[in-house]
Amino acid sequence: MGVAVQLVALVVLTEAAGLDYRIATVLAVETAILHNFVWHERWTWRDRTSGRSRALTRLAWFNLLTGTLSISANVVFTTLYVSTFGVHYVLGNLMAIATCSLLTFIANDRLVFRAVEWENET
Repeated sequence: MGVAVQLVALVVLTEAAGLDYRIATVLAVETAILHNFVWHERWTWRDRTSGRSRALTRLAWFNLLTGTLSISANVVFTTLYVSTFGVHYVLGNLMAIATCSLLTFIANDRLVFRAVEWENET
């Protein structure tokens, strides 16, 4: 669902707001990051998120880690796909999402939502 959020935000920011697709990509990725955090908290890693007091810490780490990886990779790969292959920016962004999704999932599984850290919280 985060992919849809990102693509809709990208199109709205580019077509309706008139932003350059690279700037719109940064904002669209951040929108998807915040959306995805909520879903990860409630579904993906809900067994590891029992402590509400740490939710803001997890959000900060998730946003820092995912933002660093996703924003930079999405801008680089979207620009590469658009300029090198001449694809439309939406298709280029979809290809960029596919390129870095697995990397960010593994990084978040291992670093942000570590099972060991959250098991000890009471």
